[in-house]
Amino acid sequence: MGRQIRVRAVVLAVSVLLAAGGCSGSGTKTADPKASAPPPSSAPPTTSPGSSAAASPTASVPAGDAKPGGGDVLPGMVGVAVARTQLAGLEVAPPGTMAGYSRAKFTHWAEQGDKCDTREVVLERDGKDVARDAECRAVSGTWRSLYDGVVVTDASKMDIDHVVPLAEGWRSGASAWDAARRKAFANDLTHPQLLAVTAATNRSKGDQSPDLWQPPDKSSWCQYGRAWTTVKSTYGLTVTEAEKRMLTTMLDTCAA
Repeated sequence: MGRQIRVRAVVLAVSVLLAAGGCSGSGTKTADPKASAPPPSSAPPTTSPGSSAAASPTASVPAGDAKPGGGDVLPGMVGVAVARTQLAGLEVAPPGTMAGYSRAKFTHWAEQGDKCDTREVVLERDGKDVARDAECRAVSGTWRSLYDGVVVTDASKMDIDHVVPLAEGWRSGASAWDAARRKAFANDLTHPQLLAVTAATNRSKGDQSPDLWQPPDKSSWCQYGRAWTTVKSTYGLTVTEAEKRMLTTMLDTCAA
């Protein structure tokens, strides 16, 4: 009889312990790690001009197949509302020094495969009915220069413009970059940084910012302002007060 009482006491004690523990096992719910994770941010990561974290352009615009969208001649373009937000987020600072600058520090034109370099890729992308020779050189085609509206049928009369010039990039933050990031900046086929234009307009522009040079065809200002702003935002480059004012003026030319 005493043995039965002891067995019942043990069973009762085990039951009490199980009840206190909430019957862990099949009745316990495991927390969903996704439920507690913060939602992904839609804003592009911000990096200071010289930071190593910015070794590659931020994905602030769709990469796609590096083809221009409808109505635009440049790839990676954003709408005017997004461009205004990008412009508002740019750091305003006086231009930096040109000390130490050399175009050779921005490797271009990089090889892109099939004997083509960046220049030839842009000529093919921006032209119509472009034919290439065995060395990937454009031998025929038609190009319309965004800056002045001039139509050209001789590829040798077209330059590939860096929308944000290499020297301007240097003055606004690229002086602190490493060689790999400068090469990416000089050969960027995804963002609106490279454009086939007439040699005359490209050389007239030089390394000037929008407050000092504007495309002579004012109908191109909307695209130019959006492109410049997106490139500077993508690479974390600074703007001057005068540059920001002119970019605002250019964005104001965009249709609502």
